[in-house]
Amino acid sequence: MGEQVPEFHQQPAGLPPTVGYSHAVSATGTLIVISGQVPLDENGVLVGEHDPEEQIRQVFRNVRAALAAANAGMEHLIKITIFVTDLADLAAFRRVRDEFVDTARPPASSLVQVSGLVDPRFRIEVEGLAVL
Repeated sequence: MGEQVPEFHQQPAGLPPTVGYSHAVSATGTLIVISGQVPLDENGVLVGEHDPEEQIRQVFRNVRAALAAANAGMEHLIKITIFVTDLADLAAFRRVRDEFVDTARPPASSLVQVSGLVDPRFRIEVEGLAVL
């Protein structure tokens, strides 16, 4: 059985330009739902308490690990939802995200500023959808 590859529609006609995400992604296959990932390492220790970039990097490491547990990779990620407590972290988020996703085929995404996350030291949480 051949692997289905998601089709990324980063810049469809009639929609505004994007910065690191696709407006739409179509895919057929097994859906993988990734719970919100926070900046904790595999031992439950907070990474980068005062460093938003390190928190973001740990979150994406966790997303990658969750995908690997489902026999998938970052290339299968079709949608992410990002929750941030401070929009000043957006530039750092974009830099780090681009280390983990294929910038020519980025997932669809939504970004939400929230007043807080489950632990007040967390600056970011990311949940995702992937198709294998």
